Amino acid sequence: MFVNMFWTIYLGILGAVAIGYLIKGKYKTFPAKLDFVISIITWIGLFGYVSNIQIINTSLWQIVFFGALFWDLIYSFFLADYGEEFEGVSPPVKYIIIAVVFVLLLGPLYFGLYKYAF
Repeated sequence: MFVNMFWTIYLGILGAVAIGYLIKGKYKTFPAKLDFVISIITWIGLFGYVSNIQIINTSLWQIVFFGALFWDLIYSFFLADYGEEFEGVSPPVKYIIIAVVFVLLLGPLYFGLYKYAF
């Protein structure tokens, strides 16, 4: 029961952050808008995993898992506009920070999506 509650809270936090960004108009570029759409698709998969409901079939979720993971890595490391957040930070340190934050924030999403797809 506690595990299911964790997943539900995690899913809610991801959704709240994304909706907050949407309301503030942070999705201005095409890659950012595409990232938002891909995020919604991954949340649907995580919702299916959390609620134990089969949405579509597992082969689609396997494609979504690999495609979304690839997209998120490319977007996070190369396409995202971080503004002044990394001003004056050397590129190796920047990439280490991005990798750590990626694993901490999106690691559970992709773990759940993997469990749902496979």
